[in-house]
Amino acid sequence: MIKSILVPTDFSKQAESALKVAAQIAKKNDAKIYALHILELPIHLTDLMSSGAPAPAPEAIFFMQQAHKKFEELLDKDFLDGIEVIETVSFEDVMKGIIDASTKNEVDIIVMGSHGSTGIEELFIGSNAEKIVRMSKQPVLVIKENCDLYGISDFVYATNFDDEDKPSLIAAYEFSKSIESKLHLVWINTANSFKTTYETEEKMNNMIAGLNIDNYSLNIYNDTTVEKGILNFAKSINAGMIGISTHGRKGISHFINGSLGEDVVNHAKRPVLTFKI
Repeated sequence: MIKSILVPTDFSKQAESALKVAAQIAKKNDAKIYALHILELPIHLTDLMSSGAPAPAPEAIFFMQQAHKKFEELLDKDFLDGIEVIETVSFEDVMKGIIDASTKNEVDIIVMGSHGSTGIEELFIGSNAEKIVRMSKQPVLVIKENCDLYGISDFVYATNFDDEDKPSLIAAYEFSKSIESKLHLVWINTANSFKTTYETEEKMNNMIAGLNIDNYSLNIYNDTTVEKGILNFAKSINAGMIGISTHGRKGISHFINGSLGEDVVNHAKRPVLTFKI
């Protein structure tokens, strides 16, 4: 059961779309929402506040007042009627603030908006959503635009059917069940990691045999890369949502190996739900 949801917001259109989806989840589960806005201030103001100054800098007070004003407008939206929403404004690094808030408030899921990024923007800027996907211990649901979560009939979960992915697969199944969606488990076959149909089906069936799940399908999809395979398979069945697990690699390992979860989050137009292995 989802009882608490964290929604980071920068008051953008994408962030409001995420809040709308979080509201759908909250109403179905009688859950509360922690709405978090983080102000990344210039370093001299941050140093002033952390040094025990008798009063915050005037600039910090101004930004705080502006944030609360935007929260008043946001929390007055009809889609939040009847939901307990706890508003928080903090001054810190965005990624650290979101991870700290998810831990402190013991949230069950993070729902956040993202515009994604491509090309040179992706290389130098990236997106906060993909950073949170890498670091969060809680599932992260990334929303690009408005969607009816409980109107999704097909949910793709990409997996290699290894034992380490079993907890995430079960979590994905439970989520698909909660939104009354069919779960499509898919293995992406590529030239670099080719397996025969016999090998793949044997691995699939061995894992599924030990799980008590229903309303699912098993699929093998061939493509040039795993990421393209996931996106193309989801498109081919007109799935409303994609799920994937992520290792959350850091440092040089992340640079060399990349993170499939982050790439899918960045490039998918559909909602993406990630689970940390």
